[in-house]
Amino acid sequence: MAEATKYLKLSGLEPLIVTPESNFINVGERTNVTGSRKFLRLIKEEKYEEALDIARAQVEGGAQIIDVNMDEGMLDGVYAMTKFLNLIAAEPDIARVPVMIDSSKWEIIEAGLKVIQGKGVVNSISLKEGKEAFIHHAKLIKRYGAAVIVMAFDEEGQADTYQRRIDICKRSYDILVKEVHFPPEDIIFDPNIFPVATGMEEHKLNALDFFKATQWIRENLPFAGVSGGVSNVSFSFRGNDKVREAMHSAFLYHAIKHGMTMGIVNPEMLEIYDEIDPVLLEHVEDVLLNRREDATERLLDLAESFKGDFKTNDKAVQEWRNGSVQERLTHSLVKGIDEFIEIDVEEARQLVAKPIEVIENHLMNGMNVVGDLFGSGKMFLPQVVKSARVMKKAVAYLLPYIEASKDGKSSSAGKVLMATVKGDVHDIGKNIVSVVLACNNFEIIDLGVMVPPEKIIDAAVKENVDIIGLSGLITPSLDEMVYLAKEMDKLNIQIPIMIGGATTSRAHTAVKIAPEYQSTVVHVNDASRAVTVASNLLQAETKDSYVQAVRSEYDQLREGYLSRSRDKNYLSIEDARKNKLQFDWDNFTPVKPNFIGTKTVEVALSDLVDFIDWTPFFQSWELFGKYPAILKDDVVGEQASALFADAQTMLHQIVTEKWFTAKGILGIFQANTINDDDIALTTDNGQQTTFLTLRQQSQKTAGAPNIALADFIVPKDSGKQDYIGCFCVTTGFGVDEKASEFEQQLDDYNSILVKALGDRLAEAFAEYLHLKVRREIWGYASDENLSNQDLINEEYKGIRPAPGYPACPDHLEKPTIWKLLQVEEAIGVKLTESMAMWPAASVSGYYFAHPQSKYFGLGKIKEDQVVDYAKRRGIATEVATKWLSPNIAD
Repeated sequence: MAEATKYLKLSGLEPLIVTPESNFINVGERTNVTGSRKFLRLIKEEKYEEALDIARAQVEGGAQIIDVNMDEGMLDGVYAMTKFLNLIAAEPDIARVPVMIDSSKWEIIEAGLKVIQGKGVVNSISLKEGKEAFIHHAKLIKRYGAAVIVMAFDEEGQADTYQRRIDICKRSYDILVKEVHFPPEDIIFDPNIFPVATGMEEHKLNALDFFKATQWIRENLPFAGVSGGVSNVSFSFRGNDKVREAMHSAFLYHAIKHGMTMGIVNPEMLEIYDEIDPVLLEHVEDVLLNRREDATERLLDLAESFKGDFKTNDKAVQEWRNGSVQERLTHSLVKGIDEFIEIDVEEARQLVAKPIEVIENHLMNGMNVVGDLFGSGKMFLPQVVKSARVMKKAVAYLLPYIEASKDGKSSSAGKVLMATVKGDVHDIGKNIVSVVLACNNFEIIDLGVMVPPEKIIDAAVKENVDIIGLSGLITPSLDEMVYLAKEMDKLNIQIPIMIGGATTSRAHTAVKIAPEYQSTVVHVNDASRAVTVASNLLQAETKDSYVQAVRSEYDQLREGYLSRSRDKNYLSIEDARKNKLQFDWDNFTPVKPNFIGTKTVEVALSDLVDFIDWTPFFQSWELFGKYPAILKDDVVGEQASALFADAQTMLHQIVTEKWFTAKGILGIFQANTINDDDIALTTDNGQQTTFLTLRQQSQKTAGAPNIALADFIVPKDSGKQDYIGCFCVTTGFGVDEKASEFEQQLDDYNSILVKALGDRLAEAFAEYLHLKVRREIWGYASDENLSNQDLINEEYKGIRPAPGYPACPDHLEKPTIWKLLQVEEAIGVKLTESMAMWPAASVSGYYFAHPQSKYFGLGKIKEDQVVDYAKRRGIATEVATKWLSPNIAD
């Protein structure tokens, strides 16, 4: 292996490559029965689903690895470790990060190694049981393909001095590398973090010796990393969170400077280093660095004044205005404060030779702090977007001076072209990624939405961009991305492509897009990963190794995908229909609607507010958790509350000033199922049309049916008349105009916020109208009395599935709805060539009234159903294959 590629490479569902340029790797500590009473209780009580929520919260809170420990006397550790890791593997939002299997018992470690997904880390092994056991365990870990943490511990005990630390680590390293042939980049040393300020003389050097040993390891044991459990250092101050937070942050600050690469950290127990009270910081660092004989006594005395809720007074809040111009600019950027930005930028301009230097130095220094905090999970997306707003206003102030002095442009980290592909109108995610990249000094060229491939290619070549970012929300966008990759390959273009959007995935990117393009294609799961990916693609030190690692990973993923067994888990379409969902139609009488026909609906925006589901709103900002609990979440609660307050303020303006118009149309018609999978309906004027449905074909367990939506409608041959409804609603007219106003004011934060609220109001309108249909217009549930949370939990009778979603993924059903309801003529909502709705804040779908109708996922279907479906629709099989490709089993 080339020296340059010897980086620690871990993976869950996504790779984690630790390069010299990587931020400190934050290991979540809450899924550890020895460190979390709540987690221990849940595991003991077999409440594994709730325990998964703790793991999920850690990942959402910024943990890049999660530490799983089941060492407790009353637990069956092997059982608990096995079960929990198996459950994690079924949760993509958790399993995307690597796992650290943490135990002092080898049988528990090995149990974890047998079931772990991806490449994890074993924590830990050591020489305490002798060289023979050490080698035995190391060989097994190597065979299982994991990395390893090695404790500074030998036959004589735990290393508690600088010399013992480096001696044991050197001996362990030599055995692993020379005798076991363990990859040196997969070795991580834990030189033992012990408490300080205990009052015992022998503990005074605990932190300083760790720092020195860390530096020695990084300088003398090639490619090895250093880790540790950070909370140990503040053990003496349990119950005083303010002091503990300061100790953890200061310890990490110095440990990272000395070469520490990762650590087990609780993000809740970290203060931003630069924001630690200066007096407290001085006392803490006196202890950590052993700078005074009386350091412990002084910190203990001071700690008393920080007990309880420590609140900074208004005077202290404004003290930052007394700092240097760089400190003030950095504070404004980190906190998203634009009140003083022009004053401070002007002061900075007076201090430099050229106005461009204010951007290149002062402002980018501040944005580097923002990037570091975001990358380490200490800032969250809404805060970063606010930082970008301040940055844009600062740059706008400087532009006239830059033009006048003819200084040219600031050097950037790279030029990135961003576009939502042809036929797709959704851009919230793309805009967020653009903002995050811009915050990290990338120059962004945003082509907007519905961008044809030729425009993307022309702009990329003309602007000489370094990276192309493609976004898409609907499934046809996937084909557009494949087509674009093919066209770029034909033209021998070598620009890396980043793929993102709700329907995209690492698997699709590896299997469908990457093979069509000789240059690099990388899937980016969320905005927080975009900067790392873009930097790795462009930095000379990381580019080759990163590209090689991605290609190798995608090659393996594609090979595994293409070589998996086929057909054995699927029924033919004939057999699937024989196993359809059966009802006792003889004893069922459909509810005749109070209204049959079509009608348009306009409602006041104020009527929709109570129907908003806020959980997806927070998810769009990459703050994960259920509303309202997210507002009190230990990790993201503060930021979620601030974002929610901003949303409420804007929502009030939207409603009172009537920024948007809520328009909808619905229809209810006579209908019956024919030919198993089709729903024939008749309008009030006698017009005949058919909704086509698709049927599950996966092999089911005994007694479980293969469902199609048609199963919820009474068959024609029963002699009974049933009914079906469909609808389209929008709150999108006015959204783009308001977003554009904010963009012209250099306010990305409110531009994204207004689009997110437009989407939420559209979904609220769909929920509101469905309620009206159930209770009044159709009236099949006239006595319904459900809370908004009940509606969110879908506890109502009947369903409103939407074309393009799991139960009916075929977007080609939308034109049938549009023609039947005359949607465009009635309310102005259009369909793009890829069947996306414009404006984007629109929702369409069906109404099914059967009391046992339910939402389900179609899953994969076989080619025989695609052929059959093409015949039913009257289109070529190739066309049907294109539209249904994400659901076709290979």
